[in-house]
Amino acid sequence: MRSITTLDLQYAHRFYGFKGEAQYLHGHTGVLTIEVEGSVNPGVNMVFPCNEIQKTAWEVLKNFDHALILREDDPLLPAVLAVYEKQGIKDGAPNNVMKGPAFQTELATAYPECRLVVTKETMTVEGMIKIVYELLKDKLNIVKLTFSSGVNMASQEYEPHLEVERCPLCGIALNENGVCPKCGYRKP
Repeated sequence: MRSITTLDLQYAHRFYGFKGEAQYLHGHTGVLTIEVEGSVNPGVNMVFPCNEIQKTAWEVLKNFDHALILREDDPLLPAVLAVYEKQGIKDGAPNNVMKGPAFQTELATAYPECRLVVTKETMTVEGMIKIVYELLKDKLNIVKLTFSSGVNMASQEYEPHLEVERCPLCGIALNENGVCPKCGYRKP
């Protein structure tokens, strides 16, 4: 069985190296759909609470929301950082409170303090799916990701590979100590 949830992201990027309007910086809204597989938890009669999938994913993916996403070799990157430095926001602004943890993977690096994500490749819907899977594959038993932005959409399916121990009372994943972070249930 599967639980499915969606997240909306707003971001700005450009297709560096492309011809035409795509080479200019422009804003997008994207919708990410995450499908998680597991067995139905008899205590709560669901696979995995969708709000918990969202919470787990959002903790990392909020770095992409209202962020600038540039490829690492984009000549705009040093200029943007120079402007951020000049404006005094390179290391964050006091009102920037929606920050996820900084991350660095083979595909992308997040600088949450200045709402910037730097990617290895051009930010396409396919590229976003690769990045998201890399960030969440050890947290959720993802079997399918779909990302759409404007008229562009891509999907990728994966083999389930995680066994997630969940609370029999609320369905939330137990932490490394066998304790439910929501209701306090302790695994016997």
